[in-house]
Amino acid sequence: MLNPLASIARRWTPSPRTLRRAALSAVVMSVLIIVTGGAVRLTGSGLGCDTWPKCTDDSLFATPEQGLHGAIEFGNRMLTYVLSAAVGWAIVSVRSVKPRRRGLTRLAWVQFWIVLSNAVLGGITVWMGLNPWTVAGHFLAANALLTVAVVTWHRTAEGDTAPRPRVPRPVRRLSWAIAITSGLLIALGTAVTGSGKHAGDSSDVPRMPWDWTNAAHLHAIAAWIVCALAVAMWLVLRAVDAPDDTRARARDLLIVLLLQGGIGYVQYFTGVPEILVGAHMLGSSLMWIAVVRLALSMRERPLSTPAIPAQADPELAKA
Repeated sequence: MLNPLASIARRWTPSPRTLRRAALSAVVMSVLIIVTGGAVRLTGSGLGCDTWPKCTDDSLFATPEQGLHGAIEFGNRMLTYVLSAAVGWAIVSVRSVKPRRRGLTRLAWVQFWIVLSNAVLGGITVWMGLNPWTVAGHFLAANALLTVAVVTWHRTAEGDTAPRPRVPRPVRRLSWAIAITSGLLIALGTAVTGSGKHAGDSSDVPRMPWDWTNAAHLHAIAAWIVCALAVAMWLVLRAVDAPDDTRARARDLLIVLLLQGGIGYVQYFTGVPEILVGAHMLGSSLMWIAVVRLALSMRERPLSTPAIPAQADPELAKA
């Protein structure tokens, strides 16, 4: 007897455009859940719901007594279901591709398990009264989901052959150096927010045990290192005559870093206003997407079989 996914796959084959849109929807929702999660913290609504998985001991939903904070926190929880639906659409679409792509299917399922585990971690964060360490873990897990979603999206435009390098090895190593330092930059960002002004609730929430200005300075140093590596990458790609799309990825990263750095400095010198912190969180997600896409553009996986008629799609050539 066929399971539901196999039954759908037997009756339906998505076009390459549908497949890429399904994978992209998971990327978009991963960014949105990060930004709205930040909005929960920045509005002081982190404990708007008293417990988890219910919103109160007696109600699954937010109650009028919880006011706006309860509505914001509960709304963010509901977005998890939208995220799950996007990931589910990606799983169904990937599973229905002909011939079956097992590696791509595994990537889609990894997204599901990250969503599930991070939902539990979010509940633990509420139970622990917004402990900054669990808040940081919750944010980093959301970025792990974003990473896998971007990789899945990228892989939908590739074949399943062995990866083939498009640039010399030193350049590929530089891309990994950018990815590692960018990951460290994001982690240091959690140290700034974990010790900073926006604790996520109006009550007395514990903070990480160091001065947030020192954490911000360390974060800025890491940001300058990433910028230096990104400039070096842009110059090196021109020197080795890298493919146009790879050079475009390096350019995109530089643009995002410039905007993100500007927002970071403005928010620091203006007392860390909530709106700029939210914009900085969005910029963090866009930066990480640019970093991952740059690293992935260093190699290619050509299609190993002739394209079926539905695959003659112009969007496939743009990837």
